[in-house]
Amino acid sequence: MSSSADCFIVLPANCAAGSLIFGRNAEDTDAVGGVGVATEVCYYDVSDVLEGKTDGGAALEPAADTLRVILQKPKPGVWGGDFGANERGVAIGLSWSTGQAEAKDTDSLLGSDIVRIALATSSDVDAAVERIGGLIVKHSNDSSKLNIVVCDPCAAWIVSSAGKVWAAEQLKESWKRLPSGGLSVTQTIDKSSEGLDTSASFAAAHDAEAQAPAADWCGPKAEGGDASFTQQDMFETLRAASSEGSRAASVSVLSAKGSSISCHWFTGTPNAAESVFKPFVFAPNPRISPLTQVQPEAEQTLLHSLHANRKPAALEHLRSLERSCVDELNNYFSLQDHASDELDELLKDCVEAEVKFYR
Repeated sequence: MSSSADCFIVLPANCAAGSLIFGRNAEDTDAVGGVGVATEVCYYDVSDVLEGKTDGGAALEPAADTLRVILQKPKPGVWGGDFGANERGVAIGLSWSTGQAEAKDTDSLLGSDIVRIALATSSDVDAAVERIGGLIVKHSNDSSKLNIVVCDPCAAWIVSSAGKVWAAEQLKESWKRLPSGGLSVTQTIDKSSEGLDTSASFAAAHDAEAQAPAADWCGPKAEGGDASFTQQDMFETLRAASSEGSRAASVSVLSAKGSSISCHWFTGTPNAAESVFKPFVFAPNPRISPLTQVQPEAEQTLLHSLHANRKPAALEHLRSLERSCVDELNNYFSLQDHASDELDELLKDCVEAEVKFYR
């Protein structure tokens, strides 16, 4: 199972309220007329976040402590995810993976497995990078190549792996666009698997032709150090970069511990330019809508199916609701330092409000 996505990262110096903002446009090479593969959004409590069999076949190791996770899945019926976040403000997304078809039903982990396990067991970005590295060394298939973006409210890292070796670079630029299509860690290697030659380019050493292409920013510009970039700017950035072949878009606004509440936004539908973002926070008892999950005997989520039949006028109304939702939540977050039970059904309510415009 391959995964590709166009990722955008803006560090706190450029963001309003000192948040780190991570946006991701998932690409769908199988999309036909913008319909493509349904993207599920699923919530997991600590009791079930590591239940079930991995997609790569490797047995799960027991974990002393687990965390609640919101997970976006690349297609129905898989165990792992290509993007997600946990209750400690860690967000992880695959930007590129290849060579994983051979890994299925072996003692391996796919990139999507690694995303879910790392989210379930990592309380900050440093722990997540080390956890991802350990899983790659122990369980990655020899033919696999991965790029993984790892963020928390304070820092962003990019992990590139080829087989069972990996290298990681901490992002120092104020903003970065990371396109899919190749290994991204090049000359700067801040962490790596044991024995890796950090004096050489990781991408060149492991596949010169697979080095990720450069890409310019698009959409609203994250200017240097002006602390004005917002989640709405990231929505518009993803919309400017999306196409009919984009599967789903997601945005994590990661707020510093003790100062505000991290919020994660999902379209759950293809092509960000024709979709709206719905919010999720780790409230005491989150309940998300079954409309974002594929039900038995179905091939798509109901949200995805109804969205395919949308009328142009519906999008205009939904964009207005999206902006109102952003304003209301920003006001709430400015007054509260934790998510109360008022927000338990936030994503559920927003999804169900959206589908009323499609029926």
